[in-house]
Amino acid sequence: MTVLDRETLHASLQDPALESIGFLNEIMGCYPDAISFAPGAPHPDPYTELDATRYLDRFLAHAAAESGRTPVQAGRLLYEYGPARGLINGIVADALRRDQGIDVAPESVVITVGAQEAMLLTLRALASSPRDLLAVSDPCFVGITSAAGLLGVGVVPVTDTAEGLDVDALAEACRTARRANRRIRACYVAPDYANPSGSRMELRNRRRLLELAEQEDFLILEDNAYGFTAVPGTELPALKTLDTGRRVVHIGTFAKVCFPGARVGYAIADQDVRTARGSTVPLAAELARLKTAVTVNTSPVCQALIAGMLLEHGGSLAELSRARSALYQRNLTHLLEALDRHTVAGLPDGVEWNRPGGGFFVRMRLPVPVDAALLEASAADYGVLWTPMAPFHPGGGGTHSLRLSCSYLDPERIDEGVRRLVTFLRAKISGATGGGVDGRTDGRTAAVVRR
Repeated sequence: MTVLDRETLHASLQDPALESIGFLNEIMGCYPDAISFAPGAPHPDPYTELDATRYLDRFLAHAAAESGRTPVQAGRLLYEYGPARGLINGIVADALRRDQGIDVAPESVVITVGAQEAMLLTLRALASSPRDLLAVSDPCFVGITSAAGLLGVGVVPVTDTAEGLDVDALAEACRTARRANRRIRACYVAPDYANPSGSRMELRNRRRLLELAEQEDFLILEDNAYGFTAVPGTELPALKTLDTGRRVVHIGTFAKVCFPGARVGYAIADQDVRTARGSTVPLAAELARLKTAVTVNTSPVCQALIAGMLLEHGGSLAELSRARSALYQRNLTHLLEALDRHTVAGLPDGVEWNRPGGGFFVRMRLPVPVDAALLEASAADYGVLWTPMAPFHPGGGGTHSLRLSCSYLDPERIDEGVRRLVTFLRAKISGATGGGVDGRTDGRTAAVVRR
């Protein structure tokens, strides 16, 4: 029998973030009845009665009208591989222009297998030398740092504050890299309610980041997964909306506003790339070329489902996401109010949390180490799960923090989960002895940590 030592395999397989996700999956599997604040998965209610046939027919009717073919002839689009850059680029470009003021041609859009592939392809295209570095917020979504590890791209953590990425610290990181004969090639940022911190970048800092990108000649990878959860009237323009110098590659996903099983994302990459012949093509075309070596194309059926949903809502992402946004605003408000009620009743000293205005996540700090042993005790004795924050910190840190996700639960489960969590914290931190709290979930605990 062939046995391979992990040390002989690629170093990315020893990424601590992968280890932590594996451990969390194991814990969730061992305690399926625990109330789980761990998964950042979308709530299942909006798509439990999804009419896939209607959305497919809606897209095919549109495709037939656009091409002059019959719906039956247009149906062939769903049975073939299709172009690597995508089938629904024009529909997505129109929606972004209408809703966010991002005005790009369909040729500058590439449709990907989720936002994760968009990140991988973009990072692969930009990081052409061992000198090239990726700056990331610290804490940071593990998907981008794992992609960097897979590609062998060095990561430079930059502090994430309550107002978003510390632009001054990023400027210093650029100078430090230059002194070492390296360069910050790209900076990943999620300006609206980032995973896992929940932070939001102020408008002034958004403009400063764009100015710094121009000065230091790097591109910004903007992850726009949670912008739609802003309370109406509090929206801020995406970095791409403010991007007059084409410094931003805008990355999005339909997992939160449509349904995650489709695995459809996109990248807006309108930067010009000069070819060997002197002509120019959009960076999106280069990403599509890379995609042919990774996934070949994004499922035409899945693209058609997403496009059909958009078309049913007037081609508007904002219209499509309105009900979802209200659901997540309700859940976040409910989680914060539940925590506040227990504050009045008394919580151990040193327990504190942030108060994001949107998104899926609340970050809680404890006066004790937040490690695997603490999580297992929480699950086994109190029936409540959460996510340790340390794996989200590429620069180290987060050892006393945890992440609570409110997206996947209903209000009554949030209430019960907070009650269990607070009981656990009082027993663990105050040194009190406490027995387990019995309880059952509704069977919807997610199997993995998702975006």
